[in-house]
Amino acid sequence: MSNFSDRLKELRIESGILQRELADYLKVSRVTITQYESGNRSPDDEIKKKIAKYFNVSLDYLMGVSDVKNPYSEKSIEEEYKEEIQALEKFRQVMINKGLDYKNKTYEELAEIVVKHIKVQDILNSDNSKSN
Repeated sequence: MSNFSDRLKELRIESGILQRELADYLKVSRVTITQYESGNRSPDDEIKKKIAKYFNVSLDYLMGVSDVKNPYSEKSIEEEYKEEIQALEKFRQVMINKGLDYKNKTYEELAEIVVKHIKVQDILNSDNSKSN
């Protein structure tokens, strides 16, 4: 794993930020940034927090403790449940094609209907297996 100085330089270069720009943001000299990146000087905790915020990474990542840049970044609901939303949209379209008014149903309403369909199907399958 990397250490703070390696991570800082890596993040700055990846972002296309000059040492002067980062120094201005942190209100330190460019020489100070050079010292941070070379490992000759270590910033205080407040500066570390500012750096992490600036690059949108966790302090653990910045300090080389973790390789996950930002474990707390939230995906949108659409990103998180993309496959489920696609399945619900497919279900909605099937129901609309059968002449049912599902156009304005929310995903929550669609999901509840799907669950009810699954429960009914399970009951029917259970009854069929008992009679065989």
